Amino acid sequence: MEKSERENIIIMWLSWQFYEMPKFLFSVWRNYLLFGLDYFSITLLFKTLFSPWKKYNWLYPKGFDIKEFFNTLISNTFSRILGSICRMVLIIIGVLAQVFIFVAGIVVIFLWLLIPFIIISGILFFLTL
Repeated sequence: MEKSERENIIIMWLSWQFYEMPKFLFSVWRNYLLFGLDYFSITLLFKTLFSPWKKYNWLYPKGFDIKEFFNTLISNTFSRILGSICRMVLIIIGVLAQVFIFVAGIVVIFLWLLIPFIIISGILFFLTL
């Protein structure tokens, strides 16, 4: 006789409800968190925080031309400032998404563990009416 045929169906359900499914939900939750990190590339955005926007970089003049030198300096500085602002916005959005995924995972796992108690209390509530 197989092990599953010898076990009580209630014990099998309890094992599934409180062991196998929460383990699966933790795995799914971890995958969502890793996807969020990969999708927003938060670590890469921090590494390249002050890089020029879309690699727009002007070359400095070869001769001594003060007007062109400051024009290039201001353009490159503006490109780096624009790049850092855009990256900071993406970092903030990514962190907020990670916080949302984290909180949603906690809520889903907590609700999954409470489902049997909610159903039983609902049945008892309607039986006492």
